[in-house]
Order: sequence, then structure tokens, then C-alpha cells
Amino acid sequence: MSRVLEEVPNQEAEEEQQKLTVLEHLEELRQRLIKTVIGVAIATVASFIFTRQLLMILKLPAGDIQFITIEATEGFSTYFKVAFYSGLALATPVILYQAIMFLTPGLTRHERRYIKYLLPGALFCFVLGVVFAYYVALPPALRFLIPFLSEIATPQIRIGNYISFVTTLLFGTGAVFETPIVIFFLAKLRIVNYRMLSKNRKYALLGAFVVAAVITPTPDPVTQSLVAIPLLLLYEAGIWLARIA
Repeated sequence: MSRVLEEVPNQEAEEEQQKLTVLEHLEELRQRLIKTVIGVAIATVASFIFTRQLLMILKLPAGDIQFITIEATEGFSTYFKVAFYSGLALATPVILYQAIMFLTPGLTRHERRYIKYLLPGALFCFVLGVVFAYYVALPPALRFLIPFLSEIATPQIRIGNYISFVTTLLFGTGAVFETPIVIFFLAKLRIVNYRMLSKNRKYALLGAFVVAAVITPTPDPVTQSLVAIPLLLLYEAGIWLARIA
């Protein structure tokens, strides 16, 4: 009986300690999120300085098309959207750093070393995806989409619609170009292996076109194929990296 009475306070103390640990993690998560939001806000404010130049760069693939606005706030909202997205891109190192610092206590020393090495690779793959979307995927997509049915209707493209299309394609492609890095890290953690990935190629084929359909805000097969085919190549690169891992 005395043993039972001794165990009850011990259990209560353990439960209290677990509650404190959860609260500490939530508090740390809150602090990390606040720092992330502040970093994005500062980068967005700084981006207002060169947003007009960015708009001109994003407009270049459309050629000589004269964009229109049909709402009083469309010009300002488009300007702010470009500033926000450029601020988000500039704050990517801050976002990744805060995420890693939150996850690091739960990882082993071996796993922390992998994150340190994979961070530059993740940034490089994201930038590579954005460059690929801008120079390879975007121009043919616009050449296919804008003149479509031009003999029936004169194309008059809203600037807000165009910027939404371009930024979604750029950021989405940049994100999916992280695929080999993610696969390599999962293989290092022994969550996946190259045999499993090789066996599921048919699902990867379907998944590539599903992801491409989500990234590209239009249903045309040209743009989706321009994104899906590199995705399949990235999956194959991930299998190769998983074999090395």
C-alpha cells in the first residue's frame, strides 16, 4: 500500500513535468514565429524600394503586351503583392534558420550535421527552380496562352491576374525543385530508400502531373508538362542521391 502511495506522487510529478515541457515548446514555437514574421515584414518593407523594377522584370516574358487594370485598387494590390513575395524570398534564410533552430533540439548530433550541409543545397535548388520557371517554363506558356482564340477575342490581360500567374509558377517551381534534397535527407534518416523509390516510379509519374496541375494556375497541358517533366527528372535525381545516402 505504501508503494502505491509513493508511486502516485511520482506519476503526478512526471505528468506535470511533461506539461511544462509542452508549454516550453509552444512558447519557443511562438517566439520563432514572431521572429519569422518580423523578418518577413522587414524584408517586405525593404522590397518596396525596388518593387517597380521587379514588376518590369516580371513583365519582360510577356513581350509588348499592354496590361490593363479594371479596379481602383488593382495597381496598388499588385504592387504590394510583388513586394510581399520578394520580401518572402529575401527572408528565406531567416525562415529556414528559425525552423532549423526549433527542430534541432529534437535531432541527434548526426542529424544536425546533415541539416547544416543541406541548407545551402536547399537554397540553391530553390533559386534554380525559380530561374528555370522564369527562363524555360514561363515564355512558352505565355506564347501558348495569350494568343489562344485571339482571332475571336482581343487579349486584354489584367496586371493583377498576370502577376498572380507568374508568382505562383515561380514560387511553386522553386519549392518542388527541393525534391532531391528532401529525398536525400529522408534517406539519411532511413525513412525511405532507393529501392522503395524505384519501385514507386509509376506513382511518382502520376504525382508529378498532379503537383504540376496544382502549381500551374491554368489547365493547359503545355505549362503542366513543362513543370511535370523536370519533376520526374528531379525524382530520378532523388533516387540517385538516396542510393548514395
